[in-house]
Amino acid sequence: MKPPQYGLHLAEAFAWMSTREAQSIHAIVTDPPYGLKEYTEIEKRKLRAGRGGVWRIPPSFDGCKRSPLPRFTVLDETERSALRSFFAEFATQAMRVLVPGAHIIIATNPLLSHLVYLPLMEAGFEKRGEIIRLVQTLRGGDRPKNAHTEFAGVTVMPRSRWEPWGLFRKPCEGRVQDNLRRWKTGGLRRVSETEPFNDVIQSAPTRPEERSIAPHPSLKPQALMRQVVRAALPLGAGVVLDPFMGAGSTIAAAVAVGYESIGIERDPSYFRMAQEAVPKLAKLATNSHISRRGIAITQDQLDFAEGLAAGPHR
Repeated sequence: MKPPQYGLHLAEAFAWMSTREAQSIHAIVTDPPYGLKEYTEIEKRKLRAGRGGVWRIPPSFDGCKRSPLPRFTVLDETERSALRSFFAEFATQAMRVLVPGAHIIIATNPLLSHLVYLPLMEAGFEKRGEIIRLVQTLRGGDRPKNAHTEFAGVTVMPRSRWEPWGLFRKPCEGRVQDNLRRWKTGGLRRVSETEPFNDVIQSAPTRPEERSIAPHPSLKPQALMRQVVRAALPLGAGVVLDPFMGAGSTIAAAVAVGYESIGIERDPSYFRMAQEAVPKLAKLATNSHISRRGIAITQDQLDFAEGLAAGPHR
C-alpha cells in the first residue's frame, strides 16, 4: 500500500491558510499555542535554557526529567483579550478553508477554553461537544506560594486529571447524509461497526520514547492522537490540517492511520524537529498504552488500538 502523503510547511499559520484554496480541508486537529507569549522568542529562549519564564520547569524525580508546563494563570486581561482575538482570526480562516461538515478538534484547558470556544461559535461553527482526555498532569494541586507551611491544608487549584478538546463542526449542506455523499464529512468515524467514537479517552502522558524522538514541550502521545485523528474523517478520506504543528504529533498520527495531512509550523527549530520526527513517530506501536483502568475499554477498542500499531488503516 502506498504511504499516505503529507506536507510540512515552515510558515505562519494564518498567512498560509489565507492563501489556501477555499473548501479544500476536511478536518483540523490541533493543539494551538495558549497565552501566545509562551512561544514568543524570549520565552522560548528561557525554556530552552531551562530558566522558565512563563514556563514552569518541574524538578526531576526518581531520575525522570519532567516536561515543562506553561503557566496560564500568569496571563493578564490584555493577554487574554489578545488570545481571544487570535482565535477569532483562526476561526475566520478555518471557516474559509474547511469544507461543509468538516470538524475542528482543538486541544484546550479548563482555564482558557471559553476564549477558544466563543470565537469559533461566533464565526458560525457548531459546538458538537468535547472530547475528554483523562490524564493526570502536574498542573494544580499546589499550596499557596511562599506560604505552604502556614496553609498546609489548602490547595490553590485542583490537581488536573483531564484535558478538554473542543469539538466543532462547520454547518453541513443539507442533511448529514447529503453532506457525506458530497463532501465526505459531517460525522465522526466509528471505532468499529459496533462501537462508536467516544468522547472520553483514557490517556497516559507522552511516553519517553516519543519525547526522545521529538522533545517538544507540548508533544501529545500517539496513543491519543491516532484515535482523535482517525475519528476526524468519517469515511477515511480527505485532508487533515494542523496549523500549529509543533513537532508533528498530529501529522504522524495521520500517517499512521493512512490519512493525507498538512502541518504548518512557524518556528524553524520545531519545524526541523517535525521533519525528522513524523516518520519515526508514525512507526511506533501504541497498543501497550491502552489502559483498562478508570474507563471501561471494549474489545473493539483494543482491537482498534492493536490495528493502529500494526499499520495504516483506510
